[in-house]
Amino acid sequence: MVGFGPADVPPSAAVKFVGAGTAGCIADLLTFPLDTAKVRLQIQGEARASAATGKKSAVKYRGVFGTITTMVRTEGPRSLYSGLVAGLQRQMSFSSVRIGLYDSVKQFYTKGSDHVGIGSRLLAGSTTGAMAVAFAQPTDVVKVRFQAQAQSPGHARRYCGTIDAYKTIAKEEGIRGLWKGTAPNIARNAIVNCTELVTYDFIKDTLLKSTPLTDNLPCHFVSAFGAGLCTTVIASPVDVIKTRYMNAALGQYNSVLNCAAAMMTKEGPLAFYKGFMPSFLRLGSWNVVMFVTYEQLKRAMMAANHNCTTML
Repeated sequence: MVGFGPADVPPSAAVKFVGAGTAGCIADLLTFPLDTAKVRLQIQGEARASAATGKKSAVKYRGVFGTITTMVRTEGPRSLYSGLVAGLQRQMSFSSVRIGLYDSVKQFYTKGSDHVGIGSRLLAGSTTGAMAVAFAQPTDVVKVRFQAQAQSPGHARRYCGTIDAYKTIAKEEGIRGLWKGTAPNIARNAIVNCTELVTYDFIKDTLLKSTPLTDNLPCHFVSAFGAGLCTTVIASPVDVIKTRYMNAALGQYNSVLNCAAAMMTKEGPLAFYKGFMPSFLRLGSWNVVMFVTYEQLKRAMMAANHNCTTML
């Protein structure tokens, strides 16, 4: 067997909280270039609209790997990790809440019952997703702004660093600017969390009950991949709207609905699935890395705690 086996004692809420944040950071480190490519593709139609009004022509991106290649050629390899600091800050706070507290909130809704229905899982996923957004939204805004800004010589940089981005947004747009796009982000993460966690939970339970697979790496891998695919299909439209709205200049859109309407009018319905392939590659790989790492971290932390207790 590869990795740590299931622990005899269930992991505590604190272990899940820390383990989820750490696993999220590890997954982000490995998949961040795909996330950056996704953001660039999602805002590309917006950039073309700006160019049509007389602004500098934007770089055209074609496909996931074409986008990555173009960015490396025009902006350098470091551009693929633009916004990484804010991304890691986001994962440490965001994943800890939405994933680490999921089981605890699920138990709260079921009042400790062994029978957990789909309704309780969906409710728990929506709750922790909304809590995470309310807590970590500023980090998401800064991450998206960094990923969206081009770093080639012909483009002026909006922000010099992560701290400067927080200060500049608060100064120019007010404190509310740091929570810009909270409504679509809550909607997106309610959908993502419900789909991602509930699908992972459901597939894992089904595999354990109906197949020879045990609670180990192969089971975690299949469950995570399935969760990533389902999440991408369902959450892509809201994700594109969220990215456009959070990256928009002050006053560009009157509301989230105005942003969605402008996309539909100017670019058509397919605009809501811009960046689908990098979204799937990113979410699929992110889910596999995160859930496999999370399961192993929980077991490693519980094993270490057990060893320390035994030694004492």
